[in-house]
Amino acid sequence: MKTLLIVYHSMTGGTRQMAEAAVRGATVEPAVRTVLLRAQDAQPDDVLAADGYLFATPENLASMSGLMKDFFDRTYYAALDRINGRPYAAMVCAGSDGQGAIRQLERIALGWRLKPVAPPVLVITHAQVPAEILRPKTIELTDRQRCEELGGTLAAGLGLGLF
Repeated sequence: MKTLLIVYHSMTGGTRQMAEAAVRGATVEPAVRTVLLRAQDAQPDDVLAADGYLFATPENLASMSGLMKDFFDRTYYAALDRINGRPYAAMVCAGSDGQGAIRQLERIALGWRLKPVAPPVLVITHAQVPAEILRPKTIELTDRQRCEELGGTLAAGLGLGLF
């Protein structure tokens, strides 16, 4: 059985909803075990044990969240040169842009020599003022469906041995 590891961080619930939607999509593949972990709980052994990855983060100040960065700081060297070629995808929840967080995730995945298997899913919440930025988020159904499809795509590819 293959393992898909989904690592996420969420302050206002938006990225958590995206990650949970991806889990729903992934669980339709019986040959793949899906592991959902908050960034602060994920460890190097979790990364090493997985066959594929989905990284989900909010964009904070034009970059990935601090706790997502902490996850990579804690796991990067333990996994370096040990997970080459494994598939990954990314999801970002942003107020207006998201490109900074996407670029960071892509650069880390490149360093790990992971294989991108789908374009990143970017959800824009249009939160522009402090009250909107800090309020709990509700991700629209169409965006949750895109996240679900991404989880399903990763799981199906792993289950079929495509990557």
